[in-house]
Amino acid sequence: MELLSMCPVRRFSASALALASIVIFAAGIAHGQPVGRTPVVGSIIAGPAECKPTARDEAFLEGLRALGYAVGQNITIDRRCFRTSDEAEKTLREFGRRKVDVILVGVPATARAARTATPDIPIVCASCGDPLANGLAVSLARPGGNVTGLASQSAELIGKRVALLKEVVPGISRVAALLNPDNPGTPTTLTALDAAARTLGIEISRVEFRDVTDFDKAFRAASAAGARAVVIQDDPFVIPGMTKIAELALGHRLPAVIGIPEAFAPGILLAYGPSRIEMYRRAATFVDKILKGARAGDLPFEQATKYDLVLDRRTAKALGLTIPASLLLRADRVLE
Repeated sequence: MELLSMCPVRRFSASALALASIVIFAAGIAHGQPVGRTPVVGSIIAGPAECKPTARDEAFLEGLRALGYAVGQNITIDRRCFRTSDEAEKTLREFGRRKVDVILVGVPATARAARTATPDIPIVCASCGDPLANGLAVSLARPGGNVTGLASQSAELIGKRVALLKEVVPGISRVAALLNPDNPGTPTTLTALDAAARTLGIEISRVEFRDVTDFDKAFRAASAAGARAVVIQDDPFVIPGMTKIAELALGHRLPAVIGIPEAFAPGILLAYGPSRIEMYRRAATFVDKILKGARAGDLPFEQATKYDLVLDRRTAKALGLTIPASLLLRADRVLE
């Protein structure tokens, strides 16, 4: 799978992060670490070339601060972005050579790559789909290996998104599902889509993408297949490709549904899924436990507990649709 270009490493103060300009966070002495040694968390994420900090980064730091960590005093966070799988693997190997204390990843594909590149370093996965289906855990209660974190179960929710779509477009009969065949959550996603198609009486066409450069082609294929809307799989490329996805959805006049609420952009009709912001905040507790001596394989995966529904009435109006009042009342956020 082609992923996203490492940013150059720079150093800033903690206050600079609040101004959204951090790539590396410097440190001092850590909880449970030898005197004089600062623990290092290697954080790796697919992102745009400029590699700016996100709300997820800030949520992770908030979680650390609540546990007594202070960037610039007792922890180092080496944050990297990547644009290709080769760059991701290069960064992970570098983390291995440096022997960072913990690796923080955002999605199952990166967790699997990290496990291969650094089998002896604990890995915390902030949004790990279904860890059993992804092969990242032998059980949620006792994962084994060196990966733990939070299970978003996001693939299983794609059927719910199709059902929400049908509430806005009641007569819809054909939907295109944009899927990345390299995503480890794709088999579970396909199972959920097949079940939704049977329950809702909708024909679902499968359209593939493998990176952000494929979305133009994917939307053309969806239109050519006669789709009247698109539902997009949760995938590392959705966030860096969101602006493009939104433009294409409006350009093709296809109501678009995503599962990453914090990535929502004007032009998308609705989003429903677990709050990755909250999951990154909770990921800090896993890092804390590992730095204090716990084994990743002994720490149970936690389930996502907060789910957000976001609707865009402007996009609906542009597409000639009306969002039902009953759905608006259930929304966590409505863009007017």
